[in-house]
Amino acid sequence: MISVLIADDEQPAIDELAFLLAQDPRIGAVHQASSGSEAIRLLTREPVDAAFLDIHMPGLNGFDLARALQRFEHRPALVFVTADEEGALEAFDLAAVDYLLKPVRTERLQRSVTRIVEAMKAPSARTGPVPTVSAPEMIAVTLGSTTRMIRRDEVRYVQAQGDYARLHTEEASYLVRVPMADLERQWADAGFVRVHRSYLVSLAHLSRIRLGADRPSVTVAGAELPVSRRLLPGLRERLESATLRPRQ
Repeated sequence: MISVLIADDEQPAIDELAFLLAQDPRIGAVHQASSGSEAIRLLTREPVDAAFLDIHMPGLNGFDLARALQRFEHRPALVFVTADEEGALEAFDLAAVDYLLKPVRTERLQRSVTRIVEAMKAPSARTGPVPTVSAPEMIAVTLGSTTRMIRRDEVRYVQAQGDYARLHTEEASYLVRVPMADLERQWADAGFVRVHRSYLVSLAHLSRIRLGADRPSVTVAGAELPVSRRLLPGLRERLESATLRPRQ
């Protein structure tokens, strides 16, 4: 059973979310806080597995609260709940497992609980809450008027499109409002490397590497992408450190 905290300055929103969570058999105790400071006081007494945080609370807002929780020995998995999409990128910089838009739908909330369960899994048995960094990195993408989440490890490569970036997965592509340079810096430790001014690729998903040809390239997700001469040495170094052997 998963113990959770709901932090929101509007009691009707707390009541609605608590009601929906209670319908899920995986949910146990549901604690409530009407402010960020009250949430901190509660969590010092009652550690929980997951925290559903409203972003726009007066005083200590949801992001402030999430940063404070990073100093806790037992950090709950974070789910941000808000009426707008503007904070999605900052939310996942804070290693949130999900980002829910109000009004929260039952089936969407169930997926959030599933992600919390995944965040709590580990190779060995655990008796306490699991730090949120164990959860797969999630990315907020916009489709029309809705926001959905995809896992970063589903992204095969990224294509620059002006001040935006297009994330290519096995099945679809998504435009996000993040410059390529920011993704290159933030995702370097996750196995992504810049191969061209227009492309950032996941080393884990490369299917063909041609670095000795007149026109060096890599193939990922069925797409052959060019490798610029300027970035070729850095790619070779990353491939060597990953113990990959480029095919000529």
